Amino acid sequence: MLHRQLKIFAVLSLAFPVLFAGVIRMTNANPSVRASGGDEPAGRKGWRLAEGVTYENLTIFPVVAAKQPDTSGFATLDEALASGDAVVTEQGNYLRRTRDGVMEPLPQGGSAQVNQLVLVNRGKKPLILLAGEVVSGGKQDRIIGKDRIVPAGAPPLPLSVFCVERGRWTDVSTSFSAAKMMAHPSVREKAAVEQDQSQVWATVRGGSTYAMRTSPSASAGGSGSGTAAAAPAPAVSESDLQNLIASAAPTESYPKMMKSGRVGASVENFAEQMQRRFERATRDLKGERVIGVVVAFGGEVAWSDVFASSELFDAYWPKLLRSYAVEAVMRPPTRENASLEDARDFIRPAVGHTKEETDPGVYRWREIIFGRTTEIELESLSPTMMTLHWLRVMRS
Repeated sequence: MLHRQLKIFAVLSLAFPVLFAGVIRMTNANPSVRASGGDEPAGRKGWRLAEGVTYENLTIFPVVAAKQPDTSGFATLDEALASGDAVVTEQGNYLRRTRDGVMEPLPQGGSAQVNQLVLVNRGKKPLILLAGEVVSGGKQDRIIGKDRIVPAGAPPLPLSVFCVERGRWTDVSTSFSAAKMMAHPSVREKAAVEQDQSQVWATVRGGSTYAMRTSPSASAGGSGSGTAAAAPAPAVSESDLQNLIASAAPTESYPKMMKSGRVGASVENFAEQMQRRFERATRDLKGERVIGVVVAFGGEVAWSDVFASSELFDAYWPKLLRSYAVEAVMRPPTRENASLEDARDFIRPAVGHTKEETDPGVYRWREIIFGRTTEIELESLSPTMMTLHWLRVMRS
């Protein structure tokens, strides 16, 4: 009898740590990410990942859905700036009208700062901001630093940004306009994930973080025997960027660099070729619409941008596509392309360190870090709870 009791105790003592570990894993899981069947990205019900569309070293996997929420009650930054419903200025430049009709600076506005602007949403819709969106003007061109929602009628908002024009600090305008441009993934990563101005500047000047991490100096011992030594040259090299800066963009203005000379021509041609292929691949979807994409460069799945609706996706798609094209032309050509299974692996549910920020009644921002991957989710809390934007990035 005693021998049997000891044997049962031994079995339970072995099983308990396994059960306990399972409980801990479940309680640490992101509540919005649950296991699912099929090929639904990150377990979000209703998503489906379609076959990839490839042009040269870029493969884009459409994310499609049959049902989607109504997102017409939100405004994008580009449309709000174009209509005048949103105003973005340097700190200290925003003037408000007093009850007496006198225009005066915003109290405690302070002087202009590299990493902060002032945004006013004067429209009737909540305003969506995505990390990496470019605004031009003021003392320097900037990119939005973090996904967020600005409610209609909110007081002037101190807006976190990153500079993408290192060589200028003089006013070209009192307010900013929409550049209708999204920074390419290497730059977006340094803003949205790393939140580091010096890394943003370095990536604007250097092009792609892929080139930086595979350069001979970055290889073991800096001996020059790294991957990039044997890799074919990209369509746009770092030396091309330096020549362009010297000739057409002396202030290192990101919009000027990406629209000028050889860089601009290469990017436009690449984006047009991919757009034709993408349209052909998605035009005959039966009862489904594209709401996002998963992006691979060569054999590396590295990025995703997924939205709540096809309406939102369509609004952002032109500048997103161009940003992926910028990244692609700055990476070497390759014969290897990522597969659909690679893309599914990239977006499968994951558990990691979670950080949340909430503006009560407006939005929730959530970041999950696991291994080399970071996931960022922007969730609207009003008038309906929905994930407006979902980003996953393979950090460089």
